[in-house]
Amino acid sequence: MTAPTPGALHHVELWVPDLDRAIASFGWLLEALGHTPFQHWDRGRSWQLGTTYLVIEQSPDLTAAAHDRCRPGLNHLAFHVADPPTVEALAAESRHHGWRLMFPDRHPHAGGPDQYAAYLENDDGFEAELIAIP
Repeated sequence: MTAPTPGALHHVELWVPDLDRAIASFGWLLEALGHTPFQHWDRGRSWQLGTTYLVIEQSPDLTAAAHDRCRPGLNHLAFHVADPPTVEALAAESRHHGWRLMFPDRHPHAGGPDQYAAYLENDDGFEAELIAIP
């Protein structure tokens, strides 16, 4: 593994209302994008790619029962994807893992004519954007 770039993200931690649901959706997506399982404990999991990892945790300190991406805080995670066919394959398979396509009437250019992407939302309201590398 190469040394981290100063200023790069070390990790991102998402608190989720249901760990099993999050593992089914985020675990599948992250592994499909090349992340590998990294840490495992009773209330959480993490997946790593390079020097950055993503944590999902069902914390006993949650102050709400649901995530609302339109409230202050995290709105979405956006991931680079190799190419448009891979975006399409992931978007198609995602519905079997707790995700739905957002903005289907504007897919794959919901972000504008110069961006090829799939905007996904999981059953807990978290958004993931899969953006093809031009």
